[in-house]
Amino acid sequence: MLKPPCAGGGSSPTRRLVEPEWREVQSMAARKSRRSSRKLRRMPIDQRPLAAFLMGPTASGKTALACALAERFPLRMISVDSALVYRGFDIGSAKPDAATLERFPHRLIDIRDAAQPYSAAEFAADALQAMHDITGLYFRALQTGLSDLPAADADLRTRITREAEQTGWPALHARLARLDPSAALRIGPGDAQRIQRALEVIELTGRSLSSQHGTAPRRFGYRVLKLALVPDDRAVLHRRIEARIDEMLARGFVDEVRRLRARGDLHADLPAVRAVGYRQAWQHLEGQFGAREFRDRAIFATRQLAKRQITWLRSELDAQWLDPIATATLTAAAAQAVEAFVARRATNDM
Repeated sequence: MLKPPCAGGGSSPTRRLVEPEWREVQSMAARKSRRSSRKLRRMPIDQRPLAAFLMGPTASGKTALACALAERFPLRMISVDSALVYRGFDIGSAKPDAATLERFPHRLIDIRDAAQPYSAAEFAADALQAMHDITGLYFRALQTGLSDLPAADADLRTRITREAEQTGWPALHARLARLDPSAALRIGPGDAQRIQRALEVIELTGRSLSSQHGTAPRRFGYRVLKLALVPDDRAVLHRRIEARIDEMLARGFVDEVRRLRARGDLHADLPAVRAVGYRQAWQHLEGQFGAREFRDRAIFATRQLAKRQITWLRSELDAQWLDPIATATLTAAAAQAVEAFVARRATNDM
């Protein structure tokens, strides 16, 4: 902070020299302030509507927190869980119950039959439409869009699946490694869905999947607050996962999958059936292993999923991390972040 020089007595030459300099400093500061004010007035105001992304690994408490925030703010919710889109896949997906959905409606739940695969591109279109109506891979697909890849080809996918049944997915992964080494490095030899998609794109376009990624992301039509529920203590999350699996089993998870199998039109290669928990239950009912091993496999697969989700969240550098284990302060911390986000918008609109 600038201060004027102390005034001395009489007509000191020093004082006569300094006072004009100080007036010039004040004048310069005033001119600079006016220029800054004009510059600020010229800055465009971000008028995009607001959206909050609530992210976190499985069993971290996202649904409970979303409902708690909806009691405090005028929020409307859109599900971003790839398993919740399928009708009849309720217990194993931890789908909110009817009472919760009645009180806190969610978009994009129970919108597909399990025999119809649902892609990230379809989600992005549906979610944007839902946001227009109301205001990991699905969040990113929504915010930055996807490359202009061809739609799925049912006949080609069937042919690739039949070939995998004969030679195995590792063999098709080896083919992918020859055709698209970069994609093969990202995709594991047992990831049937992604191997199938990568080979499908190559056959449909004549170009590798990797060469068609990396386009400049479009500007998202919403200002986004990202809240990531990431536990400081991974062991607590593991215990939550184990407790959730046991609760699912007590509620009749195996019977649910048994009814789905009885339909006759579902099979183990469908995305809905490949979901964590459902895949292991399906294998159990096929007789591949007993009930105890099914439980252990479901817990292990869910822990691995949570690990991958947390790894993905680390790449979301603009997300605010909250510890979901701190249940006593979680809702207040999330509410404070929402209030600050909304306040910034209000300030910008002034």
